[in-house]
Amino acid sequence: MNQSYYDHTGRTDVVSGGVRLIPVTTPLGTFNVWTKRVGNNPALKVLLLHGGPGATHDYFEAFDSFLPQAGIEYYYYDQLGSGRSDRPEDDSLWDLERFIDEVDQVREALGLGPDNLVILGHSWGGILAMEYAIRHSDRLKGVVISNMMSSAPAYSRYANEVLLPAVDADQLAEIRAIEAARDFTNPRYMELLVEAYYVHHILRMPPEEWPEPVNYAFATINQACYIKMQGPSELGMWPEATLADWDRTEDLKDIAVPALVLGGRYDTMDPTFLEMMATRIPQGSSFICPEGSHMALYDDQEAYFGALLGFLSGL
Repeated sequence: MNQSYYDHTGRTDVVSGGVRLIPVTTPLGTFNVWTKRVGNNPALKVLLLHGGPGATHDYFEAFDSFLPQAGIEYYYYDQLGSGRSDRPEDDSLWDLERFIDEVDQVREALGLGPDNLVILGHSWGGILAMEYAIRHSDRLKGVVISNMMSSAPAYSRYANEVLLPAVDADQLAEIRAIEAARDFTNPRYMELLVEAYYVHHILRMPPEEWPEPVNYAFATINQACYIKMQGPSELGMWPEATLADWDRTEDLKDIAVPALVLGGRYDTMDPTFLEMMATRIPQGSSFICPEGSHMALYDDQEAYFGALLGFLSGL
């Protein structure tokens, strides 16, 4: 991955080539998070919230092939602990409420608001997008919930009752043995996950063809943050994870701006549940990419970006 534009000098509010380090206040002090603006459109600005928790913005680089030609301004953003942002090691910072506050601090620093701001959250970023829209619709023009259900327990049930029974029993047993031993750095663990599950439900491409930004985001994920909040893999939420009981389905009615729910037919997220979510949002709509998985922005690009750009143009 080309990191030539990364200039983390420790200064605050550094602006260079669209890159800006934004100081974020936390209970443990002030840290810098990395953002990068692409394009210029005073009326429509999209803030991208990446997945993980603890991944990086890099896999959003697929947007470079679609949003600029549509005249849409958008912002890459590495959440605290991720990518080019500061990476403090105190895991008390890996907390949902603190991340929601961080998003609001970034929004305010970038000067984004109800006249122009659309938040797009993918996977874990979709949790942030839902939380933010439920609490702060008055600060948004719209929201896109990409490949994330509004209930972690429902997500885990779908994995365990629908998707995992189709996994080779021997491979699944080996995966579970590694998890029981907490041997998550074992190279065999990711090898098994990719072969048995990820190529079917995360990114439906041969692993050797996975785009470099996706590989980079996976390779550099903040494991401490990821395991604490989600668990060690994408096979549903880990029971001990802090997000294991998260559920905002009954609160979707409080999203008071236009909302698009995106998913994929082969997603780790239940497509029927995603469609239901849109019916709970007063101005909600949904689109399920017919050939897409969790990373439908790569394995069903024309459908994914067609739906997204249609929604954004409608705003």
